[in-house]
Amino acid sequence: MTEVVNKKRLAVLVAALICLCAPDAVRANGDPASDYLLTQSVFLPFTTRIDRNQVQRLGGLLREAGKQHFRIRVALILSPSDLGTAFSLFGKPEKYAQFLGLELSFVYRDRLLVVMPNGFGFSVNGNRDPKASAVLKNLPPPGRDATKEVQAAIVAVPRLAAAAGHHLAAPKAGGGSTGRDRITIAAAATAGIALIAAFVLYRRRERSPTT
Repeated sequence: MTEVVNKKRLAVLVAALICLCAPDAVRANGDPASDYLLTQSVFLPFTTRIDRNQVQRLGGLLREAGKQHFRIRVALILSPSDLGTAFSLFGKPEKYAQFLGLELSFVYRDRLLVVMPNGFGFSVNGNRDPKASAVLKNLPPPGRDATKEVQAAIVAVPRLAAAAGHHLAAPKAGGGSTGRDRITIAAAATAGIALIAAFVLYRRRERSPTT
């Protein structure tokens, strides 16, 4: 009987640890990009396929931009679900850029580019930049395709940099592509860690003397 109770407790503990360790992409979130961009330079749409080589090109471009003292982070928004509870801002890239910039401002106060199917948004520390907005208005909207959004960002960032007196060249594309499965991999990894932690706790409890 005691063994059955312990197994039930273990199952509950495992479930709790998985919920606590799961990445923000898996859990419900008020505004996922505002969490992700605190530490990362690019927020990618959820539950879609993206050409990995294009993502790598964008990452390389942003790293080069940072070396040239043109820090910029990018949020790629494909659908309302990518905005969490801020879904009402879908289709309003400029307003969302200001909103997201303010959300990030306690950690990141620099340039922010938002790419949506219908166009672009830009802010610095949550504030509009008319000069940058004018540059972005000349670019065609990418449409509802995640890879095209990445490509649009690769075009937009050098244009924005040029307007600020910096010269950036996007890295060349490599061969081949792959589906985007980072959410599945991350969830599996965190679940594995949770299971190991739960097992260790369970074994410790078994070994501890009863009172």
